[in-house]
Amino acid sequence: MRKLFKSIALALALSSPVMAADDTIIVVSHGQANDPFWTVVKNGVEAAGKDMGMKVDYRAPETFDMVAMSALIDAAVNQEPAGLIVSIPDAQALGPAIEKAVKAGIPVISMNSGVDASAKLGALLHVGQEEFVAGKKAGEKLKEMGGKKGLCVNQEVGNVALDQRCKGFQEGFGTVEVIPTSNDPADVKAKVRAALEKGTDVDTILALGASTAGEPTLAAVEEVGKTGKINIGTFDMSANFLKAVADGKAAFCIDQQQYLQGYLPVVFLANYKKYGLMPGGNVASGPNLVTKEKAAQVVELSAKGIR
Repeated sequence: MRKLFKSIALALALSSPVMAADDTIIVVSHGQANDPFWTVVKNGVEAAGKDMGMKVDYRAPETFDMVAMSALIDAAVNQEPAGLIVSIPDAQALGPAIEKAVKAGIPVISMNSGVDASAKLGALLHVGQEEFVAGKKAGEKLKEMGGKKGLCVNQEVGNVALDQRCKGFQEGFGTVEVIPTSNDPADVKAKVRAALEKGTDVDTILALGASTAGEPTLAAVEEVGKTGKINIGTFDMSANFLKAVADGKAAFCIDQQQYLQGYLPVVFLANYKKYGLMPGGNVASGPNLVTKEKAAQVVELSAKGIR
């Protein structure tokens, strides 16, 4: 009987395709587990893997931790994958690990954050948005809406991309105070409420993440009785924030199409492995302002983890 089981097991092993390491694309992002934004990125990665017939492996540290992320990149390099996709929130901290991958002959594409450092570190291209430009565009829009004094709610201090968003916002808007928080919604709400109670002349708020910072900002504004009196915009999208935009309680979301940030690099690396094909430059996935006129149209897709 044991011989029979062994024979069956051997036959199954021989008949089942085994995905070798060089057929795997590894993704290492800085996305925290409790941030729904990165679930959409991961959905894009997995969809592209299925469409391209490649095995994909998505990894991220539990918290915003550059040491842990660097270790994940080193571990990925040791596996000699067909390609490596990384976000680069801190080029100085992650640079050595990324350069190690490039020197090992592993094709690297960066996504989401790190456009300024991508080529310098040896990545083939970057898929994402220019964060400073996006922040400036948001600031100009909010200033156009009559804003005079603003808050920039940063839930991931130390992430260069988010710092650039605040700087761009200030460039396009004018007077801005940065409110540093954690990505705990309760902490965000408490700190935004405290800032509003202290600065009663605040008329504008830009949050840097819809679920982690935008939604608790809406709650804080409601608690102090200023819904509709303060213009609120956010980077990225969530179904709840989009509903607030559609209902006129918020101004807009900035859509960087993070599904594409996960999807396109896998497609590019799969085609690079098969045919040696690669776009000739960076791919801008955003920014796009989703205002009241468009918000209702994308609520369903956001709830499905695509927008």
